[in-house]
Amino acid sequence: MNGGLSSLRSEAAGAMRTVLVSAESLQLTLKPELTQEEQALTQSGRKAKEAHTAGNEDLKEMLESNKESLKLEAMKRIVQLISKGKKSSDLFPAVVKNVASKNIELKKLVYVYLVRYAEEQQDLALLSISTFQRALKDPNQFIRASALRVLSSIRVPIIVPIMMLAIKEAASDLSPYVRKTSAHAIQKLYSLDADQKEHLIEVIEKLLKDKSTLVAGSVVMAFEEVCPDRIDLIHKNYRKLCNLLVDVEEWGQVVIINMLTRYARTQFTSPWKEDAVFDDNEKAFYDSDSEEKQGQKEAKPYIMDPDHRLLLRNTKPLLQSRNTAVVMAVAQLYWHLAPKHEVSIVTKSLVRLLRSHREVQYVVLENIATMSIQRKGMFEPYMKSFYVRSTDATHIKTLKLEILTNLANEANISTILREFQTYVKSQDKAFAAATIQAIGRCATNISEVTDTCLNGLVLLLSNRDETVVAESVVVIKKLLQTQPTQHSDIIKHMAKLFDNITVPMARASILWLMGEYCERVPKIAPDVLRKMAKSFTSEEDIVKLQTVNLAAKLYLTNSKQTKLLTQYILNLGKYDQNYDIRDRTRFIRQLIVPNEKSGTLNKYARRILLASKPAPVLESAFKDRDRFQLGTLSHSLNVKAAGYQELSDWPAVAPDPSVRNVEVIEPVREWAPSVGKAKQPKSDDKFYSDDEEKEEEGSGSGSEDSSSSSSGSSSSSEESGSESEEESSEESGKTSSDSGKSSSGSEASSSESEPEQKKKKRTKKATQRKSKQSAADSDSDENGSGPVGKTSSSSAESSSESDSEEDSDVDSPPPPSPPQKKTVAKTKPKVEVKTKKEVSLLDLDDFSPAPPSAPKSSVFSSSLLSDLEGLSLSNVSSAMQVTTPSFGPVKTYELLHHMTGKGFSAKYHFPRQPCLYQPSMVAVQVILTNSSDHSLEEIHIGDRSPASLNIHCFNTVERLEPGASVTVSMGIDFSDSTQAANFQLCTKEDQFSVSIQPAVGELLMPSTMTEPDFCNEQKKLMGMNETSASITMATANTSKQNISKQVLSVANVGVVSSGQNDLQRFAGRTVSSGALVLVTLELREASTALLTINTEKSVMASMLLRDLKQALSQS
Repeated sequence: MNGGLSSLRSEAAGAMRTVLVSAESLQLTLKPELTQEEQALTQSGRKAKEAHTAGNEDLKEMLESNKESLKLEAMKRIVQLISKGKKSSDLFPAVVKNVASKNIELKKLVYVYLVRYAEEQQDLALLSISTFQRALKDPNQFIRASALRVLSSIRVPIIVPIMMLAIKEAASDLSPYVRKTSAHAIQKLYSLDADQKEHLIEVIEKLLKDKSTLVAGSVVMAFEEVCPDRIDLIHKNYRKLCNLLVDVEEWGQVVIINMLTRYARTQFTSPWKEDAVFDDNEKAFYDSDSEEKQGQKEAKPYIMDPDHRLLLRNTKPLLQSRNTAVVMAVAQLYWHLAPKHEVSIVTKSLVRLLRSHREVQYVVLENIATMSIQRKGMFEPYMKSFYVRSTDATHIKTLKLEILTNLANEANISTILREFQTYVKSQDKAFAAATIQAIGRCATNISEVTDTCLNGLVLLLSNRDETVVAESVVVIKKLLQTQPTQHSDIIKHMAKLFDNITVPMARASILWLMGEYCERVPKIAPDVLRKMAKSFTSEEDIVKLQTVNLAAKLYLTNSKQTKLLTQYILNLGKYDQNYDIRDRTRFIRQLIVPNEKSGTLNKYARRILLASKPAPVLESAFKDRDRFQLGTLSHSLNVKAAGYQELSDWPAVAPDPSVRNVEVIEPVREWAPSVGKAKQPKSDDKFYSDDEEKEEEGSGSGSEDSSSSSSGSSSSSEESGSESEEESSEESGKTSSDSGKSSSGSEASSSESEPEQKKKKRTKKATQRKSKQSAADSDSDENGSGPVGKTSSSSAESSSESDSEEDSDVDSPPPPSPPQKKTVAKTKPKVEVKTKKEVSLLDLDDFSPAPPSAPKSSVFSSSLLSDLEGLSLSNVSSAMQVTTPSFGPVKTYELLHHMTGKGFSAKYHFPRQPCLYQPSMVAVQVILTNSSDHSLEEIHIGDRSPASLNIHCFNTVERLEPGASVTVSMGIDFSDSTQAANFQLCTKEDQFSVSIQPAVGELLMPSTMTEPDFCNEQKKLMGMNETSASITMATANTSKQNISKQVLSVANVGVVSSGQNDLQRFAGRTVSSGALVLVTLELREASTALLTINTEKSVMASMLLRDLKQALSQS
């Protein structure tokens, strides 16, 4: 009855709570009887909420005022709230309104706020994308960087192309701070859309060539995050990174050192060969006894790679860094890369770190504990630094104890044991127990002190502290297993103390000793068993198990005295609550008591229970941690953490070291005769004299590299200068304008290797560039190749690729004639080389969202999507409309051959019509034919690859008679990529793997626009968004009609009417992302023409340019 009433009360209370909540949500007023405490709590919570709301209202009014000072004060308060962890997301609309403010300080604070809340308020942040894009062109470098930071913080897949374009532009910015921010944005974009990896690698490769120390750390971090396995990107930049290391910021130093550690383990041979004589270049030079060692070196010499030595030499000064992470990074580098006799130079620096905070101490001590196991001699001189202090935390004390135990040897064991005697008396029980274990390890490792340690532990058995006594018993048990015959007195002493010991583990250990050596104490063991029989039911499980074992062993060795006791204990265990004890009891009874069921098993009972057991090995807990790289989270946890990259083993044979050579001077020497007679020697003299002055002043860090590298020493010394030296050299002399133009972009590291002829062209066009806008200038002049004009026809992408090809072509330098050719002729072999090197370039996704992004767009409201239409990459004007194609050539491709398909064949073509199923899909018509002699049933599409491929399948064809054909329609979202769509074409009996690979022109939809709109849109897509080439037209294709026919046969674009006879314009948009594609053909004399494509899809542009060039040049 009482139970029923209590349940009714609880149900009523729950119902009342529900009513109160519902009433509050409906703003009804119920007046329950609340206690005074509840009323006070309710009122205080309400007041706090009202005060917070009132405060936010004041801030909103300040933000909406016309005074800049009030807005600035409001933003300072808001940022202060954010720093305190208080929520201020409800102010987002009011803050966003000020994003276009002209006040620099206010704009900076607004961007700080937006970075914090852009991910939470994505819809509102998306509405400001146009403002962010404008801010990317702001003259202030901090505004440009902040805008990119905010843009990359909006984690919405729909703006991935915008982010990609912004990152590529920022990577070419003149400000190293903006380039640094672009490197940070690379990691954010990669975490949002991993499909952009290939394009991001291109940006990383470009930024790795940057000479600025501000950028180096950030781009290496991006490299580690996006493509840590692409070691080939590091080859050309290895020496530069080594030389810049000292001047890089501390955070960047840590990242670069860890990356170079992994790199060195794959490129150099091991310096740890025991049977090889180490040949140090520096020591051999100064060593007077080198002649005496010559005979030994001839046997098996080891010559360290100069680049290996360069890394060790340039990281050594960082051991004096004030940053503990940098010191730890250098220490792990020396541990994993340096010869054994050089590793000890890090010892003093690591010991110095022990004066830091306890968090730092913990990490450093963990690494020292691992080091001290393999190389005790490193830290033995500093043993006193590891003595425990009373102010140390328990985990610090334990680690110091571990290190002292590792350092113990015959010479210092007496000092260490005296220290341990003090530690045992510590009030920290866990530390005292750890000290006893350490004493046991010392006794095991050093046989000379085993008896001393054992006697000392026996004395501890009379200690008042149970923890100390219990730990002593456990350690004594392990030590007695090593020398059981000599210590029967200790066993007897422990048996006397048995009644006073209450810790279960200690009692179990004593019982195990009694049973294991019962024949040495034949009078004491039965008495101990008698005492245990009395208290068996009240003991812990671990003690009961050892009691059963003791009874069984005594039954086998002394059955006269213990037979009844054993049966009594086995009966108690038979009905114990713990099933482990019940099972053990049944097993022991069948094993030792002979009966009919046991058979011959009891014959082997003595051999099973009384077998000699191996002595336990007391090892350090840090013994196996050397499998992880020092200083990593995996090493600290002793578990492989997510993202951990294992260090590879040393290669047996070192890879080709010439891959790290950066040829800069050789091309200049080769091309010098083709330029002016007296100008180049003057510039060369000035160049080398500047370098000599720098070396005299001691400012060049690359001067140390002179002895380490023969072929690449000059390049490394050039790259070793700091950023300030770079700027001063750029502003001095006649080359100020040229170097200023070429300093942005990926060509900074190889600008000296360009022919003087190109430099002259750039200086002639300097006045034209100055008249252009700053945004267009930074875009078009990204790679130092000048804006796209009549003579410059190669894109930014192809120029960067060609320079990388020139850098990599070390063994076979180019002949002197190609540099004198026009850029038109130079672009042809570039395209051919690119297709030879990387055939899969055609399969690369352009800067487009992944296929799953199409269904995700349904999350946004229709009004938001309509607003975003004007903020897309192409900024398509209202005058533009998608139209049906004016020319529709039908090219049929084979999908499945009738021999492969067992009589079933399929062909497909692109009808160039809008897809009915989804606007982002390309329409495909498939003709299915049955050439077999039997009917085919249930023809349908099966599995697709990749699984994320978005395909609208045709309806299942139930039956196809022999000789019959049927045409079906399907839609495929290629995501603006020519990557093949792989899927299975299935019948009822068979499955056939097929693939549809579209031509780049089939990924477009035609657009109609006026000539002024075309020109306006083309101006927005200049610089790196422009790809052009000069072509030689076929004679039959010189007329306007034939040109249109050839262009439309290649690409599904629309014709833009033009008032000029020598200009042909075509416009289209990509089907998937709607990016604008503009094609311009400018006719010139002698059947030549300049073909220009403007689009944000640079990969698509290069492929479309190739196809159009082929179509127009063929008759």
